[in-house]
Amino acid sequence: MVTAEPLNPTSHDADIDDEVDALFHDAYGLPLHPVNWRTLTADEAETEWHALNDWVNWLRREFGLPASIIPPYWHRHPELVWELSALHLKWLGAYDPHQDPAAPLAWMVDFRAARERLREWVTISGTRLDRDRPTRQTTWPGEPSPDEPAETRITNREQDFAQFVNEDLSRRASAAAFLHGDIAEP
Repeated sequence: MVTAEPLNPTSHDADIDDEVDALFHDAYGLPLHPVNWRTLTADEAETEWHALNDWVNWLRREFGLPASIIPPYWHRHPELVWELSALHLKWLGAYDPHQDPAAPLAWMVDFRAARERLREWVTISGTRLDRDRPTRQTTWPGEPSPDEPAETRITNREQDFAQFVNEDLSRRASAAAFLHGDIAEP
């Protein structure tokens, strides 16, 4: 007869808790927190862009989402970035092992509502599977009318994402250097 080793709940559970906690902390070891895209440093933004991109790729494949909900150039449309980022954080929280077991179901309810909002954002932005243009801006009385945004063909989404992130990180680093007095202007 084989007897099982008695469980030592304190050491085993502590090891599992440490591993689980690591999964639900950001790259800096901090607990999950809202992402304010307006205030991220270049280093923080790089981490967030790649985490969000990986998750969005998983989400669209896992749920078979069409480009009318998540288009290839979602990263070029702030309204989509904010929505997807919020949905990502909600998902991380819902699937935290310390969460209430009903949290994933609540996430699914929120996901349904988010899909409708994403569909609306995509319609407003004008981005599609094969082409993209910047989201049109409504001008208020007294503001200059913006130039009509040019439409571009989408040929390599991953290459565009890498270029976009590099430009964003450079912009953030320049702004930080300007604020700290390291350069004359951004």
